[in-house]
Amino acid sequence: MIDMILMIVGQGSIILPKKEYNATAVKIISIILVIPNHKSMKIAFFSTKSYDREFFNHYVSTHEIIYFEARLGSQTVNLTAGCDAVCVFVNDRLNAAIIGELKKNGIKLIALRCAGFNNVDLEAAKANNIKVVRVPAYSPHAVAEHAVALILTLNRKTHKAYNRVREGNFSLERLTGFDLYGRTVGVIGTGKIGQAFCDIMLGFGCRVLAFDLLANRELTGKGVEYLPLIDVLQQSDIISLHCPLNEQTKHIINNQTLQMMKDGVMLINTSRGALINTADIIGSLKTGKVGYLGLDVYEQEEKIFFKDLSENVIQDDMIMRLISFPNVLITSHQGFFTEEALTQIAQTTLENADAFEAGLPLKNAVV
Repeated sequence: MIDMILMIVGQGSIILPKKEYNATAVKIISIILVIPNHKSMKIAFFSTKSYDREFFNHYVSTHEIIYFEARLGSQTVNLTAGCDAVCVFVNDRLNAAIIGELKKNGIKLIALRCAGFNNVDLEAAKANNIKVVRVPAYSPHAVAEHAVALILTLNRKTHKAYNRVREGNFSLERLTGFDLYGRTVGVIGTGKIGQAFCDIMLGFGCRVLAFDLLANRELTGKGVEYLPLIDVLQQSDIISLHCPLNEQTKHIINNQTLQMMKDGVMLINTSRGALINTADIIGSLKTGKVGYLGLDVYEQEEKIFFKDLSENVIQDDMIMRLISFPNVLITSHQGFFTEEALTQIAQTTLENADAFEAGLPLKNAVV
């Protein structure tokens, strides 16, 4: 019988004896197990709610998470001292000054638990050697379906019917809607969410027009027509925004583009608030150019959304004016808010942190 030493290193590499042996008669006299040093990171989470804690606590395994309800800003950046990474959401503003303070506090990673990254100064992050990662896709169907919910609610006025019936009012007066079947729907931006939205509207029997820098061949094969932006705006009965916010798309909906649209057009935005010039849209609502407006995002939402302000005097005059219109429906950035999406956000964010800590390639890196 041949003695040997079996050494297990890391994930199982084996060192065999130098001399020949009978593989069926090996006596193992020593096993040396070398376990890699898995160091967990300390991550400061900002802008957190109960649902963030619920889902991240369920899926976290190695990292230490410190939750803060406050947004990350000049008054709270000191809370990151002693941490290795920060995790932020859509309304945290990480400008050059904040990123500089993060660097001083030893932060090496900014993990966005959302797809958009327009709230982060990427050049400052790069200059300070801080990696930025995101969640590029989390149940695109969630946001697309919410856009459709806004359309159906505005059209068939189910929110008004619900309130009426609860008060004993069963009248149908002023609840008239229209068939979606046969209507022309314009989609600006056909990424994963825009594509999911197109599929749904095709199912309603709508003619779907789209504008994007690159046409999606899968969508064209299903009957979606890609046209220049002006043509999409001019021909559509309903327009839904699904593009990212950048220098080219900021205020893409303004007085000039609004005048290209049909009278009484329905406009839906579940993407980013600053795609719409709020003052201009209010003017078009007053003239009747825009007949319906559905928003899940708002240009100045960071001061309002995700908070209970029911006992406060809201100081934002523009959103109060929007709320006053009977043909405007606003939800507070809840398009992503499904169990599936929250699960994917937690899992992908933690996978990003795991990959960074292990020195692996960051597949969801922004910089």
